[in-house]
Amino acid sequence: MAQWTSAVGAAQLARLLNSQQDRPAGPGTRRPPAYRALADGIRLLVLEGRVPVAARLPAERELALALSVSRTTVAAAYEALRAEGFLESRRGAGSWTAVPAGNPLPARGLEPLPPEALGSVIDLGCAALPAPEPWLTRAVQGALEELPPYAHTHGDYPAGLPVLRSMIAERYTARGIPTMPEQIMVTTGAMGAIDAICHLFGGRGERIAVESPSYANILQLMREAGARLVPVAMAEGLDGWDLDRWRQVLRDAAPRIAYVVADFHNPTGALADDDQRRRLVDAARSAGTVLVADETMSELWLDDDVEMPRPVCGFDPAGSTVITVGSASKAFWAGMRIGWVRAAPDVIRSLVAARAYADLGTPVLEQLAVNWLFSTGGWAQAVDLRRVQARENREALVTAVRRELPEWEFEVPKGGLTLWVRAGGLSGSRLAEAGERVGVRVPSGPRFGVDGAFEGYVRLPFTVGGAVADEAATRLAAAARLVEAGVSGGGAEAPRSFVA
Repeated sequence: MAQWTSAVGAAQLARLLNSQQDRPAGPGTRRPPAYRALADGIRLLVLEGRVPVAARLPAERELALALSVSRTTVAAAYEALRAEGFLESRRGAGSWTAVPAGNPLPARGLEPLPPEALGSVIDLGCAALPAPEPWLTRAVQGALEELPPYAHTHGDYPAGLPVLRSMIAERYTARGIPTMPEQIMVTTGAMGAIDAICHLFGGRGERIAVESPSYANILQLMREAGARLVPVAMAEGLDGWDLDRWRQVLRDAAPRIAYVVADFHNPTGALADDDQRRRLVDAARSAGTVLVADETMSELWLDDDVEMPRPVCGFDPAGSTVITVGSASKAFWAGMRIGWVRAAPDVIRSLVAARAYADLGTPVLEQLAVNWLFSTGGWAQAVDLRRVQARENREALVTAVRRELPEWEFEVPKGGLTLWVRAGGLSGSRLAEAGERVGVRVPSGPRFGVDGAFEGYVRLPFTVGGAVADEAATRLAAAARLVEAGVSGGGAEAPRSFVA
């Protein structure tokens, strides 16, 4: 019986390998043999999760032809991977990827570090801040006071608690977007909202247009739902969307769904202006594409001179094109798993009906806590505190990275929680691997792209400040030196103990 559960074609593996960029070798630097470079490249793809564990690799002759190298080179690379525990083979069944005993399975998304690792590793993988106390505690206490009447019911509210649906609708209306409670469904975080939307509109094999780069966990969610992702390149720097590209893709590919983050885009931090929003909604309407607008960062402006544009749904008065997703996770706390969908009433009814076969509903106590925050003014005060934290962290991180890694390039966004960094010609995948060895966890650019794009980038979130930001930049510089020396795969010292 074969031990592999999926397969990677020769052309696909060649594209992934060719996307890996290396800094040109300096004077006196010896390049590794071709077989060693190929083995290292495949190992990195496995460690990044871009080639799954237990994936059958192409036959030696097929891969050699796709890469324009000798079959001997591929055979030697496969043999090196087998010796290191990253490949298993059996006659008649082929060769498939593996992970050596004692190594963690590669994360497909950006999961937080386990608590036991927090003392020795600085986590720049998760763009989320600690809870803004005392508001979390006060919200939970307020929710407990409101809980008794609900405890006498079955507790299942597939559309969300009526009181919270009404409150969210009122908040949209106050922003100039008239909204009824029937247009709101409460979900288990923004991920739950987008998962429900994808299953309703984007069945297996459907095209979904996505920004390139885009939020890694959403891209992975869509892949696992069987979607065919159609990347649309962002404009340079913080200019946001390239509308000419969007119009062309929507016209030519006719995707069923388009997913966008218009407010302090993750990972670039770009903020789309009113004109870009209007034109994108018009293009989506003309193409018959459902436009999913992720607003999870919309309240995280960090500079005083920011003038927030109208919500994307404000340019869709008929409500037939735009579905909006919001969440408490970024603006308040990631542990508060409350999200919501704003859409036309018939779309909400369809989403609610489908929920009977998913999670039935969102926890009542957490919904009451968010409603308490909205209704008492606690939300506004908590978000103000969150902005102060993120602003201070942004300043500390930018200063430290510019000092320790002056060749790295980035633009400082006016809001959001992330910095999108071109890593001075180094491979983001190799930086991520080297970072694990020196005690800093950083997600590489390809996690935010499709088919190996953005190998030269890393994403840095505004989640650490002060001395921790300084130490994080120091460790990133150490990782960069390892990559430049060609030893990111091994030989580095164990990370020093560091309490954040």
